[in-house]
Amino acid sequence: MKILLLHQYFLEEEDSGGSRWNEMTKSWVDRGHEITVIAGMMHANGLEKRLEYKGKYFVNKKQGAVNVYRTHVSESYNNGFLGRLWGYFSFMFSSFWAGLFKVKGEYDVIIVTSPPLFVGISGYLISLFKKIPMVFEIRDLWPESAIDTGILTNKIIIKLAFIVEKFIYSKSTLINVLTPAFFTILRDKKNIKEEKLLMIPNAADFNLAEEVMKDFDEQAFREYNNLDNYFVITYVGAHGVANYLDQILEAGKMLEDTNVLFLLIGQGMEKDRLIKKAEKMKSKNVKFLEPVPKKEVFKYILASDMGVSVLKNVDTFKTVYSNKTFDYFSCKKPILMAIDGISRQLVEKANAGSYVEPENVEEFNRIIREYIVNKNRLIREGNNGYIYAKQNFDREVLANKYINAIEKIINK
Repeated sequence: MKILLLHQYFLEEEDSGGSRWNEMTKSWVDRGHEITVIAGMMHANGLEKRLEYKGKYFVNKKQGAVNVYRTHVSESYNNGFLGRLWGYFSFMFSSFWAGLFKVKGEYDVIIVTSPPLFVGISGYLISLFKKIPMVFEIRDLWPESAIDTGILTNKIIIKLAFIVEKFIYSKSTLINVLTPAFFTILRDKKNIKEEKLLMIPNAADFNLAEEVMKDFDEQAFREYNNLDNYFVITYVGAHGVANYLDQILEAGKMLEDTNVLFLLIGQGMEKDRLIKKAEKMKSKNVKFLEPVPKKEVFKYILASDMGVSVLKNVDTFKTVYSNKTFDYFSCKKPILMAIDGISRQLVEKANAGSYVEPENVEEFNRIIREYIVNKNRLIREGNNGYIYAKQNFDREVLANKYINAIEKIINK
């Protein structure tokens, strides 16, 4: 098949963090499919454009065997809510233009992954002009998550967002959701027919994990990075409003009499503020690291004692899986899960870590102290998570299931 993917945040080859679609497209290319991606020029957590995109509106480049068209996103993206909104709309316009006039040839299907929600408009128009079905993927319920975190407050924009959401769902041939909670909400509350819904969740990248494990010297890595003699708890991902990493800083303060070290790897709008807050608190056991390539991320996770997944304590996040959780699974690390709902259920069902009530620093303090003195528990729960994810969340298996579902709608 020839597949067109519309994804504002498709990562560059050297980017760190979650890379669901970078890995999915690679898997599909290995199966003989041809993939073209229309992506934005701004990283989801980046503060400015890369130099190679400055002053440009369209850049065509190869990432492995995947053909990528990078299109304009306004650099006002990180200047408050209105700047972020214009960042969404600028990509909606530029991606539509690229889909019509830059991307040549015929395609069998267009896949649109959200958020942002408004990219669905561009995807629908491209599908209309190219006369191909649209698969719409929901990685996060929007606008609900933006409303719950206080990012979206304007009533007119909220109303518009719900209208756009309903329109996009009606025009999609297939809707993929990433969690069972999303599936239930769309079916029961948004009245989407079940036969139109698919669930391909985030997954663990066992291929990369096993590649890194093969030659990895954990002790040497810890010594080189000054991690030796610490009980290392690693967070990988965005430093944004939704993540509310203040709770880690505050928990770290309560654990300063121990050898706990929190490693925070990533970037985002809140990072500068968090660093200043840590300095003001005179934090001794919280270390901020810049983003590193995915392979290096796995080395840090493998050299850690635990991984932590955190989000702000709001109801919408009870419906999400944190993609970094699957990286911890694949590296055999137990998880501190400070996200309630289905993420909590996931870790508890796998017996692969402990739930911590979000924003409850006393619980962080209590639970982490239990792990510090129980090395066997760390090993046992880390292995449990690896086995559970291998059985239920192997990326290769899920990629095959996804492409089979798409082939069915094309054949119809």
